[in-house]
Amino acid sequence: MEVEGRQVALVEQFVLLAKNVRGRGAAEIVKQATCEPGLFAFGELLDTPSIQELQGSEHAAALDLLRLFAHGTWTDYKNHASSLPPLTPPQILKLKQLTVMSLAENSKTLPYDLLSNELDISNTRELEDFVINDCMYTGILDAKLDQRQRRVEVQASAGRDIRPGQLQIMAGALEDWLKTSEELLQTIQEKVTYAERLSEEHRKHKAEVDARKDEATKSLKSETEQPAHDFGDPSAMEYVEEERVRPKRSLKRLAKALS
Repeated sequence: MEVEGRQVALVEQFVLLAKNVRGRGAAEIVKQATCEPGLFAFGELLDTPSIQELQGSEHAAALDLLRLFAHGTWTDYKNHASSLPPLTPPQILKLKQLTVMSLAENSKTLPYDLLSNELDISNTRELEDFVINDCMYTGILDAKLDQRQRRVEVQASAGRDIRPGQLQIMAGALEDWLKTSEELLQTIQEKVTYAERLSEEHRKHKAEVDARKDEATKSLKSETEQPAHDFGDPSAMEYVEEERVRPKRSLKRLAKALS
């Protein structure tokens, strides 16, 4: 999606700033990045050495907050709010947007009730306004609202940062897909080979039938063209004449006997 293409330039700005600061300055970079409109990818900033150095320091909560924005949701923040810095309104908005992105990664149908629970937005009109104005118009979600069925139909959504261990899961899924594709390809090839063999057998059988048909046609034509008597032979003509007058002679003898 277009919003994903804009992430590179935005996150690079904060990475460059983070390279020149330590401690409190790095924690301030985290706050600025998590408030920045349009920035939804934090993995590269999270890997910056000066940000990682916050681990175990008095500003460690800022590192935990950045990890939450990279991989967590609004519910995760509520569950760990006591150990994290308080959020500003822009940060709350950003984390709820990230929550919708996570939900859209797992399902293409998001019921209003699910969104309401995950985002703490009980009013239906406010929920729809949030989805339209803060998710669809910002480019992180391509979706349609089904008000009759009270759900959001997701067409596409921007992706979030890859979680630790997710690459191995993705690699495993790709290997399974490749294996399935190879098995499917082999099955298709076997069916193609079988179809080709049947086609060749059909062709041979048709050729044999056509040959027999032609032979029978020639034989029948030869029989019908052959004359019944060869009237060019004089003896044959005499025989035919004898057979023609024989019934008349028999009738004359019968009449004579009766008289």
